[in-house]
Amino acid sequence: MQNTRTTATDARNQEGAPRLTTAGLMRRFLGYYQGQMHLFVGDIACAVVVAGIDLAFPQILRTLTGGLFTQGADAILGALGYLAAGLLAMYAVRFACRYFVAYWGHVMGARMESRMREDLFAAYQRMSFSFFDRNKSGDLMSRLVSDLFDISETAHHGPEFLLIGAVEIVGSFVILGFVNVPLTLVLAAVLVVLTAYNLRANLRMKAIFHENRVRISGVNSRVEDSLAGIRVVKGFAAEDVEKDKFRASNDAYLDSKVRMYRAMGTYQAGIAALMGALYTVIVCLGGWLIAKGQMQPQDLATFALYITLFTTPIDNILNFTETFQKAIAGFRRFEEVLVAEPDIRDAPGARPLAVTRGAISYRGVRFSYDEGPEVLHGLDLAVEPGCTVALVGPSGGGKSTICALLPRFYDVEAGSITIDGQDVRDVTVRSLRQAIGIVQQDVYLFDGTIAENIAYGRPDATAREIREAARKANIEEFVDSLPDGFETMVGERGARLSGGQKQRIAIARVFLKDPQVLILDEATSALDNESERAVQHSLAQLSRGRTTIVIAHRLSTIKGADEIVTIDHGRVAEKGTHDELLARGGTYARYYRMQFGDGRTQD
Repeated sequence: MQNTRTTATDARNQEGAPRLTTAGLMRRFLGYYQGQMHLFVGDIACAVVVAGIDLAFPQILRTLTGGLFTQGADAILGALGYLAAGLLAMYAVRFACRYFVAYWGHVMGARMESRMREDLFAAYQRMSFSFFDRNKSGDLMSRLVSDLFDISETAHHGPEFLLIGAVEIVGSFVILGFVNVPLTLVLAAVLVVLTAYNLRANLRMKAIFHENRVRISGVNSRVEDSLAGIRVVKGFAAEDVEKDKFRASNDAYLDSKVRMYRAMGTYQAGIAALMGALYTVIVCLGGWLIAKGQMQPQDLATFALYITLFTTPIDNILNFTETFQKAIAGFRRFEEVLVAEPDIRDAPGARPLAVTRGAISYRGVRFSYDEGPEVLHGLDLAVEPGCTVALVGPSGGGKSTICALLPRFYDVEAGSITIDGQDVRDVTVRSLRQAIGIVQQDVYLFDGTIAENIAYGRPDATAREIREAARKANIEEFVDSLPDGFETMVGERGARLSGGQKQRIAIARVFLKDPQVLILDEATSALDNESERAVQHSLAQLSRGRTTIVIAHRLSTIKGADEIVTIDHGRVAEKGTHDELLARGGTYARYYRMQFGDGRTQD
């Protein structure tokens, strides 16, 4: 989700940006050969040598048939040794060149693919929340993996097939022109027809290949969604529901593949028909020319060899059309991300945030997600330096939005948010987020060790600093009790740890970061009472001396806040201390009675 201004920006920068033409895409694609030019030049040179040798053999055979092989047994036997040595040397060179093309050519393509993957991943990293709200993880993975494979194949085989094809086709025409002009003209006519047919078929298949990319992304998204929520699936015994949803996505992909193969089958069958017609015409016309005495039988045999040499690169180029079209579709999806500008970025002349006291101010803030209804309606809120302010109120009232706007996960549509008088939009995003620590209800731990997860925000932290952060978060003793201590693997998303343990690791991570401003977004709402007490103690330690904004549905956890603010329908409904709000008998008091019955302060 995103605000209205964000939507307009992203539509202009990504979805509404002018689509690059095929020529424009090719120019961008060719830029990835930079740094690989030595391999590219070697690949091209070896391809030319291979094509030249392939062109030379039929002519050598024709020369021998009309010359050496007509001079008698002694002459032939005397020259065979030299002939064999020459041919072996020629094909040894061909072997070396083919090896270079097959090995180093693929290495060149793989390196280009690796660069593209790094560029795409870097583009993902600079995107803001709205981008990920709009795009499914499976689709983003598909762009990163399967799309780039076809691009890599095109990077290697494209120049090779085109150059070898051009050399062999042009060379064949030149040589065959000297052998027999009428038959060469027939070849030229067939080539024109093949080119026209290929262009027309490519236009038809372009949309089909693009749709195929979109469909496989849908399959990836469905798998990612189902596996990420596998505990919910199992808990509701909803395996059949997930299988039905997957089947729908898979059938849509299958339908797209069927249409793709139908188009390819029609295309390749048409090519085969044209080739068959070519061979038929050559044999019949050649026989007629021999009967008329206008052509020698050995010339027709040579012509037949060159027809194979002529048609093989055409077959390669035409068959390469499938990979090329997939690569174009994939590269277009790749470029859609690279040319997109994140809606959250540094303003011109932005300076690092300088937190001196930690005073936070929201003035007249308005915000809505994705052109939807307004969530915040001119909200005014002030948080004094070093104080803890708790936000309470109904779900959907705007509490989480208030917290998301402070580190600029989204931008306000109107009004301003300042830290020590500095508008968050006028400082660098990096310095802003470095100054803010966030502990959320849904803790995410990366698949690594406990130490790596604690040091996530500070990879250069020493083992002593990591241990001190764990001590402050009250998890040092637990970690030391594990066989591998701080080197214990937490599993994917921290699956090997309890909720309270994960939460305290997240708190240790923020302790190590040592931010001046703290956001606690329902950090204990998913924990049992015992875990909550341990985590609350850690949070109290973490909040000491820091400006803190807390979101909590368990009102017992925020009684000691310096100020409690009730947020209702995107506005501040009331504010005060716990006792003041209870005495006032407003929304907070009603919520408290709902949780504790008699309204008495609970210990």
